Amino acid sequence: MKYAIVTGTSRGLGASIAELLLKSGVNVIGIARNQNQHLNQIANKSQSNYQHFTCNLADVDHLDRVIEKVNDQVFKKDTELVYLINNAAVVGPIDIATKYTIEAVQAHMQLNLIAPMITTALVLRRAKHCGVKTIVTNISSGAADRSTYGWSAYGSSKAGLNRYTETVALEQKELNTDHKVILFDPSIMDTNMQDDIRSANPAEFRDVDQFKQYKSNNQLSLSSDVAKVLVDILLDHEKVVNGKYYRIKDYLS
Repeated sequence: MKYAIVTGTSRGLGASIAELLLKSGVNVIGIARNQNQHLNQIANKSQSNYQHFTCNLADVDHLDRVIEKVNDQVFKKDTELVYLINNAAVVGPIDIATKYTIEAVQAHMQLNLIAPMITTALVLRRAKHCGVKTIVTNISSGAADRSTYGWSAYGSSKAGLNRYTETVALEQKELNTDHKVILFDPSIMDTNMQDDIRSANPAEFRDVDQFKQYKSNNQLSLSSDVAKVLVDILLDHEKVVNGKYYRIKDYLS
């Protein structure tokens, strides 16, 4: 059996990824604050199962307990492959760095960087113990590679996630495991995150007009289209390249 652990399944890209995996026969465990009833309906119509674990991914202690329970559900005797897709993230706070509060920075980094670090470590640890091949996908962003006014937190968290992912991939290679760890950049999509970006104050985020133009010019990809590219890559698991940075722009014109 194949299992996928997907964070941020309540909406957007995470929901689209989970839906396509379910339709492909992969059992999915979703981790999010809110349950997505549509995924239960998809599972009922397919030959796969869906389980939801309610979790505040920014709460380290809660996340640790949830992942241990998820690992118990996923790593079984008949499990042949496990996917972990760290998708959940936020873009805020959006403002210049000197106006960030300690609480905002802490919450942002715990969700965008610390949570995927914890889930990756715990899942790979259990995978090693059980001898089950595992593929970890961390969702990146072009913001990691450039400095954007008002996005010091978001750019930093994604840059940190990139380096973490590349380092863990290197470790798995040096350890001669069958596990693979990759990055996937979905670029700009028509999701709730884009709504948050477009509603930003121009004084806090100087590129807000450009993002409004993305919407008005129909330049935003559908999360379902982006999810299909990623799921197609993952389902052909033998061809997944450990440590590779997959970019949606290489697949969708």
